[in-house]
Amino acid sequence: MEKRNRVKSLGILLVIVLSPILLFSSPILLKKAELQKNELHLSFNQAYSKNNIRHFTLKAPYREVFDLKNLRLANKKVGKGLQTRHCRSIRISQYQKNTVRIVIETGKKYICNAYQPLFSFNSYNIPLPKFKVPKASTSQRKQQIKNKIAQYIKDTSKKVSAIYSPPRFTHQKSTHTISRRVHSRELVVIDAGHGGHDTGAIAGGKREKDLVLQIAKRLERQLKKRGYAVSMTRRSDRFLKLTQRTKIADRKDAKIFISIHANSVPKRKRNRVHGVETFFLQTTRDAKSQRIAARENRAVLKGAGDRLSKQVIIDSVLNGPKIVQSNKLAIDVQRRIITNLRANYRGVKDGGVRYAPFWVLVGASRPSILVEVGYISHPRERKRLFTPKYQELIAKGIAEGINNYLTNRRKEIDLD
Repeated sequence: MEKRNRVKSLGILLVIVLSPILLFSSPILLKKAELQKNELHLSFNQAYSKNNIRHFTLKAPYREVFDLKNLRLANKKVGKGLQTRHCRSIRISQYQKNTVRIVIETGKKYICNAYQPLFSFNSYNIPLPKFKVPKASTSQRKQQIKNKIAQYIKDTSKKVSAIYSPPRFTHQKSTHTISRRVHSRELVVIDAGHGGHDTGAIAGGKREKDLVLQIAKRLERQLKKRGYAVSMTRRSDRFLKLTQRTKIADRKDAKIFISIHANSVPKRKRNRVHGVETFFLQTTRDAKSQRIAARENRAVLKGAGDRLSKQVIIDSVLNGPKIVQSNKLAIDVQRRIITNLRANYRGVKDGGVRYAPFWVLVGASRPSILVEVGYISHPRERKRLFTPKYQELIAKGIAEGINNYLTNRRKEIDLD
């Protein structure tokens, strides 16, 4: 009897000792985030230690950032739609598997002494500034976009050697499986330009519509090999209207929309102009970009000129939240294409990342780019473009760029 009592007492003692460990070893849930008395009030489903919170600031624009470790969002609606005249934005996201990130953008510095209310271990309060923050003007928004792009290029350049080194096959199978599982939830829509009665550019008896479909199919295989879900706007020689192409991406909630084309110039320039270029949506005064956009737009705009005005482009650019991400995607894709081609061919010209008002990118409400894989009008480049090896290198470069962009996107602070 005495022995049984000792065992029972020991069991009770173990429960008392292990309870705090069990409590804090599993992620706690953030149930609610709401604005009260010019503060952001966080509510958890159980006691949460403030020692798990890392607070730091970022500049350009000024932001207060809180990383809450060992925590998960109770659901996707937590923290959505938070608006106040005292902040430009308040963003709450599942930054990592067991880390919730809160970003409070104010534009200028203020004293932010967050605290846990006395005897209230399941809540945490973050003060907001007392001053009111005016909405950013168009010029300020443009400058913010430029700053973010410049910072992204700078950060990416530091990682070039690591990011673009040949893949190593020493990872455990479980890691590869997890990676493929993540990718399978990220859909990429591939749009092979032109098709049907719209042949695109023609030179040397070769047609743009045939070339881009061949590369699109190779890109599909490259992405699927990496575990990504893929949807094609066309798999055969058929013409698609502009709205049909972008609606596929929106209807299936794709992560990325990528349109593939080939370039061309008049006969007098055919032996001089060549190279690979990647575009994202933006108005431009650059004559070359305007010319390329006008040629690609010609087919999709037949009969739609009155409905799709210049103002549509301007509104999409200034109000579209995806312009920065589209630019980042374009940078990654262009860099990988050029790296792959130059490792195997001489004289490959890097036409760079450019912006132009491509109509096919207007309707896609997600990061969207248009890749001009080369000039079908240039004799040497045309010959290369229609060889399987060259096409495979382009497709591989695009896939690697997409993979790099999405990997970095998961790690970024400014999650959408």
